Amino acid sequence: MNRRVVITGMGAVTPVGIGVNAFWTSLKEGKCGIDKITRFDASQSRSQFSGEVLDFDPLVYQDVKAASHTDRSGQFALAAAQEAVEQSGVLGSFDPFRAAVYMGSGVGGFETTELNCRKLVEKGPRRVSPFFIPMMIANMPAGTIAIKYGCQGQATPAVTACASGTNAIGEAVRAIRHNYADVVITGGAEAPITEVGVAGFNAMKALCTADDPNAASIPFDKRRCGFVIAEGAGVLVLEELEHAKARGAQIFAELVGYGATCDAYHMTAPRPDGSTEAQAVVQALREANWQAGERVYVNAHGTSTSLNDAMETNALKLAFGEQEARKLTISSTKSETGHMLGAAGAVEAIACVLALREKVAPPTINLLEPDPECDLDYTPCVKREAEFDLAISNSFGFGGHNACLAIRPFV
Repeated sequence: MNRRVVITGMGAVTPVGIGVNAFWTSLKEGKCGIDKITRFDASQSRSQFSGEVLDFDPLVYQDVKAASHTDRSGQFALAAAQEAVEQSGVLGSFDPFRAAVYMGSGVGGFETTELNCRKLVEKGPRRVSPFFIPMMIANMPAGTIAIKYGCQGQATPAVTACASGTNAIGEAVRAIRHNYADVVITGGAEAPITEVGVAGFNAMKALCTADDPNAASIPFDKRRCGFVIAEGAGVLVLEELEHAKARGAQIFAELVGYGATCDAYHMTAPRPDGSTEAQAVVQALREANWQAGERVYVNAHGTSTSLNDAMETNALKLAFGEQEARKLTISSTKSETGHMLGAAGAVEAIACVLALREKVAPPTINLLEPDPECDLDYTPCVKREAEFDLAISNSFGFGGHNACLAIRPFV
Protein backbone atom coordinates (compact mmCIF):
# COMPACT_ATOMS: atom_id res chain seq x y z
CA MET A 1 0.00 0.00 0.00
CA ASN A 2 1.34 3.43 -0.96
CA ARG A 3 -1.30 6.06 -0.25
CA ARG A 4 -0.65 9.66 -1.28
CA VAL A 5 0.19 12.18 1.45
CA VAL A 6 -0.73 15.87 1.23
CA ILE A 7 -0.14 18.96 3.36
CA THR A 8 -3.28 20.76 4.51
CA GLY A 9 -1.99 23.01 7.30
CA MET A 10 1.19 24.76 8.39
CA GLY A 11 2.29 26.71 11.46
CA ALA A 12 5.56 28.44 12.30
CA VAL A 13 7.22 30.17 15.25
CA THR A 14 10.60 31.53 14.17
CA PRO A 15 13.21 34.22 14.83
CA VAL A 16 12.04 36.08 11.72
CA GLY A 17 8.34 35.98 12.51
CA ILE A 18 5.54 34.23 14.37
CA GLY A 19 3.05 32.71 11.96
CA VAL A 20 3.64 31.33 8.48
CA ASN A 21 2.85 34.59 6.67
CA ALA A 22 5.27 36.64 8.78
CA PHE A 23 7.93 33.94 8.48
CA TRP A 24 7.65 33.70 4.69
CA THR A 25 7.53 37.45 4.12
CA SER A 26 10.72 37.83 6.15
CA LEU A 27 12.48 35.05 4.24
CA LYS A 28 11.66 36.61 0.89
CA GLU A 29 12.81 40.02 2.07
CA GLY A 30 16.08 38.60 3.36
CA LYS A 31 15.45 39.63 6.96
CA CYS A 32 18.14 38.66 9.43
CA GLY A 33 16.72 37.26 12.66
CA ILE A 34 20.11 37.03 14.34
CA ASP A 35 21.10 39.44 17.10
CA LYS A 36 22.71 39.62 20.54
CA ILE A 37 21.65 36.96 23.02
CA THR A 38 19.13 38.41 25.48
CA ARG A 39 17.74 35.31 27.20
CA PHE A 40 20.65 35.30 29.66
CA ASP A 41 23.80 37.29 30.36
CA ALA A 42 26.11 36.12 27.57
CA SER A 43 28.91 38.60 28.29
CA GLN A 44 31.33 35.77 29.13
CA SER A 45 30.32 33.62 26.16
CA ARG A 46 32.53 33.20 23.11
CA SER A 47 29.40 33.27 20.99
CA GLN A 48 27.36 36.44 21.36
CA PHE A 49 24.56 35.88 18.85
CA SER A 50 21.43 33.76 18.56
CA GLY A 51 18.18 33.57 16.67
CA GLU A 52 15.59 34.33 19.35
CA VAL A 53 11.81 34.30 18.95
CA LEU A 54 10.83 37.82 20.00
CA ASP A 55 7.47 38.99 21.33
CA PHE A 56 6.21 35.45 21.92
CA ASP A 57 3.34 35.28 24.42
CA PRO A 58 2.47 31.73 25.48
CA LEU A 59 -0.78 32.99 27.01
CA VAL A 60 -2.16 33.44 23.51
CA TYR A 61 -2.14 29.63 23.26
CA GLN A 62 -2.43 28.39 26.87
CA ASP A 63 -3.86 29.57 30.16
CA VAL A 64 -1.48 30.74 32.88
CA LYS A 65 -1.41 27.43 34.75
CA ALA A 66 -0.80 25.29 31.66
CA ALA A 67 1.89 27.65 30.35
CA SER A 68 3.72 27.55 33.67
CA HIS A 69 3.89 23.76 33.39
CA THR A 70 5.15 23.73 29.80
CA ASP A 71 8.75 24.18 28.72
CA ARG A 72 9.42 26.97 26.22
CA SER A 73 9.99 24.38 23.48
CA GLY A 74 6.57 22.90 24.20
CA GLN A 75 4.98 26.34 24.15
CA PHE A 76 6.42 26.89 20.68
CA ALA A 77 5.14 23.49 19.56
CA LEU A 78 1.60 24.21 20.74
CA ALA A 79 1.60 27.63 19.08
CA ALA A 80 2.74 26.26 15.71
CA ALA A 81 0.32 23.35 16.00
CA GLN A 82 -2.59 25.69 16.68
CA GLU A 83 -1.89 27.67 13.53
CA ALA A 84 -1.49 24.52 11.44
CA VAL A 85 -4.59 22.79 12.76
CA GLU A 86 -6.76 25.89 12.41
CA GLN A 87 -5.55 26.41 8.85
CA SER A 88 -6.25 22.80 7.96
CA GLY A 89 -9.77 22.72 9.33
CA VAL A 90 -9.18 19.05 10.12
CA LEU A 91 -10.77 19.00 13.57
CA GLY A 92 -13.98 16.98 13.69
CA SER A 93 -13.15 15.09 10.52
CA PHE A 94 -11.05 12.19 11.79
CA ASP A 95 -11.33 8.98 13.76
CA PRO A 96 -9.25 9.74 16.89
CA PHE A 97 -7.48 6.39 16.61
CA ARG A 98 -6.49 7.25 13.02
CA ALA A 99 -4.94 10.58 14.02
CA ALA A 100 -1.29 10.63 15.12
CA VAL A 101 1.30 13.14 16.32
CA TYR A 102 4.98 12.91 15.35
CA MET A 103 7.08 15.76 16.79
CA GLY A 104 10.83 16.17 16.74
CA SER A 105 13.07 17.78 19.34
CA GLY A 106 16.82 17.52 19.49
CA VAL A 107 17.29 18.27 23.20
CA GLY A 108 13.84 18.54 24.82
CA GLY A 109 13.27 20.92 27.73
CA PHE A 110 16.72 22.49 28.01
CA GLU A 111 15.48 25.55 29.90
CA THR A 112 13.53 23.44 32.38
CA THR A 113 16.51 21.15 32.94
CA GLU A 114 18.90 24.03 33.57
CA LEU A 115 16.51 25.79 35.97
CA ASN A 116 15.90 22.68 38.06
CA CYS A 117 19.56 21.68 38.17
CA ARG A 118 20.29 25.11 39.62
CA LYS A 119 17.53 24.67 42.19
CA LEU A 120 19.00 21.32 43.17
CA VAL A 121 22.51 22.71 43.65
CA GLU A 122 21.53 25.99 45.30
CA LYS A 123 18.48 25.00 47.38
CA GLY A 124 18.43 21.23 47.62
CA PRO A 125 16.36 18.38 46.20
CA ARG A 126 13.08 19.44 47.80
CA ARG A 127 13.01 22.55 45.63
CA VAL A 128 13.07 20.65 42.33
CA SER A 129 9.72 21.09 40.62
CA PRO A 130 7.27 18.16 40.50
CA PHE A 131 6.76 19.19 36.89
CA PHE A 132 10.47 18.95 36.07
CA ILE A 133 10.31 15.52 34.41
CA PRO A 134 7.14 15.98 32.33
CA MET A 135 8.27 19.44 31.25
CA MET A 136 11.75 18.25 30.28
CA ILE A 137 11.23 15.00 28.39
CA ALA A 138 11.49 15.25 24.61
CA ASN A 139 8.23 13.41 23.90
CA MET A 140 6.10 16.00 25.69
CA PRO A 141 5.42 18.28 22.67
CA ALA A 142 3.90 15.27 20.90
CA GLY A 143 1.96 14.35 24.02
CA THR A 144 0.55 17.81 24.71
CA ILE A 145 -0.49 18.29 21.07
CA ALA A 146 -2.23 14.90 21.13
CA ILE A 147 -4.05 15.86 24.33
CA LYS A 148 -5.17 19.20 22.93
CA TYR A 149 -6.57 17.78 19.70
CA GLY A 150 -7.73 14.34 20.82
CA CYS A 151 -5.30 12.35 18.67
CA GLN A 152 -5.42 8.79 20.03
CA GLY A 153 -3.24 7.13 17.42
CA GLN A 154 0.52 6.97 17.86
CA ALA A 155 2.12 10.03 19.49
CA THR A 156 5.87 9.81 19.32
CA PRO A 157 8.98 11.99 19.17
CA ALA A 158 11.87 11.91 16.73
CA VAL A 159 15.10 12.69 18.59
CA THR A 160 17.83 12.78 15.97
CA ALA A 161 19.59 16.06 16.75
CA CYS A 162 19.34 18.52 13.86
CA ALA A 163 17.45 16.00 11.72
CA SER A 164 14.64 15.58 14.28
CA GLY A 165 11.98 17.68 12.56
CA THR A 166 12.67 16.14 9.16
CA ASN A 167 12.67 12.60 10.52
CA ALA A 168 9.40 13.28 12.33
CA ILE A 169 7.75 14.42 9.10
CA GLY A 170 9.23 11.57 7.10
CA GLU A 171 8.03 8.95 9.57
CA ALA A 172 4.60 10.61 9.55
CA VAL A 173 4.55 10.23 5.77
CA ARG A 174 5.27 6.53 6.12
CA ALA A 175 2.52 6.12 8.74
CA ILE A 176 -0.07 7.53 6.32
CA ARG A 177 1.31 5.77 3.24
CA HIS A 178 1.14 2.38 4.89
CA ASN A 179 -2.31 2.91 6.41
CA TYR A 180 -1.45 3.35 10.07
CA ALA A 181 -3.03 6.83 10.14
CA ASP A 182 -5.16 9.17 8.05
CA VAL A 183 -4.05 12.42 9.72
CA VAL A 184 -0.74 13.29 11.37
CA ILE A 185 0.23 16.53 13.11
CA THR A 186 3.99 16.64 12.70
CA GLY A 187 7.08 18.84 12.87
CA GLY A 188 9.68 19.95 15.37
CA ALA A 189 10.26 22.36 18.25
CA GLU A 190 13.33 23.58 20.10
CA ALA A 191 14.32 26.15 22.72
CA PRO A 192 18.06 25.67 23.34
CA ILE A 193 19.15 29.28 23.99
CA THR A 194 20.12 28.79 27.63
CA GLU A 195 23.35 29.37 29.46
CA VAL A 196 24.30 25.70 29.56
CA GLY A 197 23.09 25.07 26.01
CA VAL A 198 25.21 27.83 24.53
CA ALA A 199 28.16 26.93 26.77
CA GLY A 200 27.98 23.31 25.66
CA PHE A 201 27.98 24.10 21.95
CA ASN A 202 30.71 26.67 22.51
CA ALA A 203 32.84 24.11 24.34
CA MET A 204 32.82 21.90 21.25
CA LYS A 205 33.60 24.94 19.08
CA ALA A 206 30.44 24.52 17.02
CA LEU A 207 29.12 28.09 17.33
CA CYS A 208 30.10 31.15 15.37
CA THR A 209 32.27 33.68 17.22
CA ALA A 210 31.85 36.58 14.79
CA ASP A 211 31.31 40.09 16.17
CA ASP A 212 28.81 41.15 13.50
CA PRO A 213 25.33 39.57 13.26
CA ASN A 214 25.46 39.91 9.48
CA ALA A 215 28.63 37.83 9.39
CA ALA A 216 27.48 35.19 11.87
CA SER A 217 25.30 32.72 9.96
CA ILE A 218 26.81 32.78 6.47
CA PRO A 219 26.40 29.35 4.87
CA PHE A 220 28.71 28.52 1.95
CA ASP A 221 30.77 31.66 2.54
CA LYS A 222 34.50 31.15 3.06
CA ARG A 223 34.35 33.41 6.16
CA ARG A 224 31.99 31.03 8.03
CA CYS A 225 33.13 29.88 11.44
CA GLY A 226 30.21 27.98 12.98
CA PHE A 227 26.44 27.95 13.31
CA VAL A 228 24.21 30.38 15.20
CA ILE A 229 21.98 28.72 17.77
CA ALA A 230 18.27 29.51 17.37
CA GLU A 231 14.84 28.51 18.64
CA GLY A 232 11.35 27.99 17.26
CA ALA A 233 8.89 25.45 15.91
CA GLY A 234 7.33 24.30 12.68
CA VAL A 235 4.24 22.08 12.37
CA LEU A 236 2.46 20.57 9.38
CA VAL A 237 -0.85 18.76 9.14
CA LEU A 238 -0.49 15.78 6.81
CA GLU A 239 -3.44 13.85 5.45
CA GLU A 240 -4.10 10.93 3.20
CA LEU A 241 -5.24 12.41 -0.10
CA GLU A 242 -8.73 10.91 -0.21
CA HIS A 243 -9.35 11.91 3.42
CA ALA A 244 -8.44 15.51 2.57
CA LYS A 245 -10.51 15.55 -0.62
CA ALA A 246 -13.55 14.07 1.10
CA ARG A 247 -13.78 17.04 3.45
CA GLY A 248 -12.93 19.64 0.80
CA ALA A 249 -9.63 20.63 2.36
CA GLN A 250 -7.24 23.11 0.80
CA ILE A 251 -4.14 21.19 -0.30
CA PHE A 252 -0.87 23.11 -0.27
CA ALA A 253 1.52 20.48 -1.63
CA GLU A 254 2.21 16.76 -1.75
CA LEU A 255 4.97 14.99 0.18
CA VAL A 256 6.35 12.55 -2.35
CA GLY A 257 9.68 11.35 -0.98
CA TYR A 258 11.63 10.65 2.18
CA GLY A 259 15.12 9.32 2.69
CA ALA A 260 17.02 8.58 5.88
CA THR A 261 20.51 7.19 6.48
CA CYS A 262 23.24 7.19 9.11
CA ASP A 263 26.88 8.12 8.52
CA ALA A 264 28.10 5.48 10.99
CA TYR A 265 31.23 7.59 11.07
CA HIS A 266 31.62 10.11 13.93
CA MET A 267 29.68 11.56 16.88
CA THR A 268 29.58 15.09 15.50
CA ALA A 269 31.47 15.38 12.20
CA PRO A 270 29.68 14.46 8.97
CA ARG A 271 31.14 11.87 6.63
CA PRO A 272 33.44 14.18 4.62
CA ASP A 273 32.72 12.82 1.14
CA GLY A 274 28.96 13.27 1.60
CA SER A 275 28.22 9.74 0.39
CA THR A 276 25.78 8.71 3.12
CA GLU A 277 24.12 12.13 3.07
CA ALA A 278 23.78 11.77 -0.70
CA GLN A 279 22.13 8.39 -0.25
CA ALA A 280 19.36 9.97 1.87
CA VAL A 281 18.76 12.45 -0.96
CA VAL A 282 18.79 9.64 -3.55
CA GLN A 283 16.17 7.72 -1.57
CA ALA A 284 13.88 10.76 -1.47
CA LEU A 285 14.41 11.48 -5.17
CA ARG A 286 13.66 7.87 -6.08
CA GLU A 287 10.37 7.94 -4.20
CA ALA A 288 9.55 11.30 -5.82
CA ASN A 289 10.25 9.86 -9.29
CA TRP A 290 12.68 12.68 -9.98
CA GLN A 291 13.73 13.00 -13.62
CA ALA A 292 16.81 14.75 -14.95
CA GLY A 293 15.88 18.17 -16.31
CA GLU A 294 13.24 18.92 -13.68
CA ARG A 295 13.50 22.30 -11.98
CA VAL A 296 14.48 21.65 -8.37
CA TYR A 297 14.69 23.92 -5.34
CA VAL A 298 16.89 22.70 -2.49
CA ASN A 299 16.54 24.06 1.02
CA ALA A 300 20.00 23.09 2.19
CA HIS A 301 20.97 22.05 5.68
CA GLY A 302 23.54 24.84 5.20
CA THR A 303 24.65 25.38 8.79
CA SER A 304 27.54 27.80 8.18
CA THR A 305 30.03 25.30 9.55
CA SER A 306 33.18 24.51 7.66
CA LEU A 307 32.58 20.76 7.49
CA ASN A 308 28.86 20.75 6.71
CA ASP A 309 28.71 23.19 3.82
CA ALA A 310 31.53 21.62 1.81
CA MET A 311 30.18 18.14 2.51
CA GLU A 312 26.64 19.08 1.50
CA THR A 313 27.87 20.57 -1.74
CA ASN A 314 29.55 17.28 -2.58
CA ALA A 315 26.52 15.29 -1.46
CA LEU A 316 24.27 17.16 -3.88
CA LYS A 317 26.72 16.48 -6.70
CA LEU A 318 26.75 12.79 -5.84
CA ALA A 319 22.96 12.58 -5.56
CA PHE A 320 22.02 14.52 -8.70
CA GLY A 321 25.17 14.11 -10.75
CA GLU A 322 27.55 16.98 -11.44
CA GLN A 323 25.65 18.33 -14.45
CA GLU A 324 22.20 18.33 -12.81
CA ALA A 325 23.60 19.66 -9.51
CA ARG A 326 24.75 22.81 -11.28
CA LYS A 327 21.16 23.46 -12.39
CA LEU A 328 19.78 23.34 -8.85
CA THR A 329 18.47 26.45 -7.12
CA ILE A 330 19.73 26.13 -3.55
CA SER A 331 19.44 28.30 -0.48
CA SER A 332 20.04 28.05 3.23
CA THR A 333 17.37 29.87 5.18
CA LYS A 334 19.52 29.35 8.28
CA SER A 335 21.34 32.46 7.03
CA GLU A 336 18.21 34.32 8.19
CA THR A 337 16.85 32.26 11.08
CA GLY A 338 19.98 30.70 12.55
CA HIS A 339 19.93 26.98 13.34
CA MET A 340 16.79 25.86 15.20
CA LEU A 341 18.25 22.37 15.76
CA GLY A 342 15.34 19.90 16.00
CA ALA A 343 12.85 22.46 14.69
CA ALA A 344 14.94 23.43 11.65
CA GLY A 345 13.80 20.68 9.30
CA ALA A 346 10.11 21.32 9.93
CA VAL A 347 10.40 25.07 9.41
CA GLU A 348 12.48 24.52 6.29
CA ALA A 349 9.91 22.06 4.90
CA ILE A 350 7.36 24.86 5.19
CA ALA A 351 9.74 27.12 3.26
CA CYS A 352 9.88 24.48 0.52
CA VAL A 353 6.07 24.34 0.27
CA LEU A 354 5.89 28.12 -0.07
CA ALA A 355 8.74 28.24 -2.59
CA LEU A 356 6.75 25.85 -4.79
CA ARG A 357 3.46 27.70 -4.37
CA GLU A 358 4.75 31.23 -4.81
CA LYS A 359 7.47 30.38 -7.33
CA VAL A 360 10.15 32.10 -5.26
CA ALA A 361 13.43 30.82 -3.87
CA PRO A 362 14.38 32.67 -0.67
CA PRO A 363 17.96 33.91 -0.57
CA THR A 364 21.04 32.86 1.30
CA ILE A 365 21.70 36.27 2.80
CA ASN A 366 25.15 37.72 3.49
CA LEU A 367 26.82 35.25 1.11
CA LEU A 368 29.47 37.72 -0.06
CA GLU A 369 32.65 35.65 -0.38
CA PRO A 370 31.82 32.23 -1.87
CA ASP A 371 33.96 29.32 -0.75
CA PRO A 372 35.63 27.68 -3.79
CA GLU A 373 34.67 24.30 -2.26
CA CYS A 374 31.03 25.38 -2.33
CA ASP A 375 30.58 26.02 -6.01
CA LEU A 376 26.88 25.48 -6.69
CA ASP A 377 24.08 28.06 -7.03
CA TYR A 378 23.11 29.13 -3.49
CA THR A 379 20.85 32.09 -4.42
CA PRO A 380 23.14 34.67 -2.82
CA CYS A 381 21.67 37.70 -1.05
CA VAL A 382 18.49 38.21 -3.10
CA LYS A 383 15.41 36.02 -3.65
CA ARG A 384 14.83 34.54 -7.09
CA GLU A 385 11.53 34.12 -8.89
CA ALA A 386 11.33 30.75 -10.62
CA GLU A 387 8.96 27.84 -11.14
CA PHE A 388 9.91 24.54 -9.58
CA ASP A 389 8.77 20.99 -10.27
CA LEU A 390 10.19 19.65 -7.02
CA ALA A 391 11.62 20.87 -3.73
CA ILE A 392 13.83 18.96 -1.34
CA SER A 393 14.82 19.76 2.23
CA ASN A 394 18.02 18.37 3.77
CA SER A 395 18.77 17.86 7.46
CA PHE A 396 21.92 16.31 8.92
CA GLY A 397 22.39 15.81 12.67
CA PHE A 398 25.02 14.92 15.26
CA GLY A 399 25.31 11.15 15.46
CA GLY A 400 25.36 10.95 11.69
CA HIS A 401 21.59 11.22 11.23
CA ASN A 402 20.67 12.24 7.68
CA ALA A 403 17.18 12.94 6.37
CA CYS A 404 15.68 14.39 3.23
CA LEU A 405 12.11 15.27 2.24
CA ALA A 406 10.85 15.68 -1.33
CA ILE A 407 7.79 17.84 -2.00
CA ARG A 408 5.86 18.52 -5.21
CA PRO A 409 3.11 20.97 -6.11
CA PHE A 410 -0.25 19.21 -5.77
CA VAL A 411 -1.90 18.42 -9.09
